Amino acid sequence: MEMTSLNRRQFVIGASMTAGSAFGGVGTVSAVTREKDDETAPSVIAHRGFAGVYPENTVRAARLASHTSKRRRETGKAGRASLGADMIEIDIVPTADGDIVVFHDDRLSGRDGGERGLTDASGVVWETPSEEVLAAEVLESGETVPRLSDVMDAIPKHVGVNIELKNPGSFDLQFATALSNDELEQQKEIWESFTEDALAIASEYENPILISSFYEAALATVREADPTLPIAFLFWDSIEEGLTVTRRYDCEAVHPPWNMIQDTPFFEDEYYTSGPFADIDLVEVAHAEDRAVNVYTIGTWYQAEQLAAAGVDGLISDYPALLSPR
Repeated sequence: MEMTSLNRRQFVIGASMTAGSAFGGVGTVSAVTREKDDETAPSVIAHRGFAGVYPENTVRAARLASHTSKRRRETGKAGRASLGADMIEIDIVPTADGDIVVFHDDRLSGRDGGERGLTDASGVVWETPSEEVLAAEVLESGETVPRLSDVMDAIPKHVGVNIELKNPGSFDLQFATALSNDELEQQKEIWESFTEDALAIASEYENPILISSFYEAALATVREADPTLPIAFLFWDSIEEGLTVTRRYDCEAVHPPWNMIQDTPFFEDEYYTSGPFADIDLVEVAHAEDRAVNVYTIGTWYQAEQLAAAGVDGLISDYPALLSPR
């Protein structure tokens, strides 16, 4: 089945898969349901493999986050008590030798937010030989930085994988912004080889695949490599800028931060960035354009419940079971 024969929002939500994508062996995700009801919660996307409870972006995290509840297996629905993720979100960067590894930050010792100690090694990932990167222990967990293929091997084929193109190995990138034609061509040259290598690895697996990035040029290279592969732009500090890039590539999904969702008590609150944002109901606009809305990064049951009530399709979460009955 061609990806384009399915409802576009089916690519990035739900728990079951239809095989036979135009992208090698990669499948597509069928919807749990598009009509929200009392028995249906947003899909659960395990951020870095549920980084709040497992060592982030490791084989162990991917394996444990993939555990699927009996309810989901039997009904195909992401029930509110489900512990397993519908999709695993991971970040990828290259090593100095060109191996693609699952890692979030530029430096082995640095962590999101500036604190140190993510691994017991140091150095810029793409300036460090594969042998050293792959031996780096993550958060004193006994787990080491894995190759993309190692993580894919750990995820059952019915579980989706959201691969975030984090960095192709350069500090000369333009982040979370819409580019001019000249800028885009320059940036695409930086991304092309990395993107092609990543997609070649992903094509060896049957999992539903969604590619996301904060970088317009990254998504441009994905569209050129395979126009059928679902993509999502990660919003940062502007709803308008995010929609510009999203529409330019007709992305199947939008990935905004939780403080960009209207009809929640935390719209425009401080997160990585804060408002004021444009007076745009992103859920309403995205759904009118047939795009899924997957929101990052959820850390509390209250956020999860408010966002579910606002109508989002997916929760990119550090923790499982945030919508479980209490």
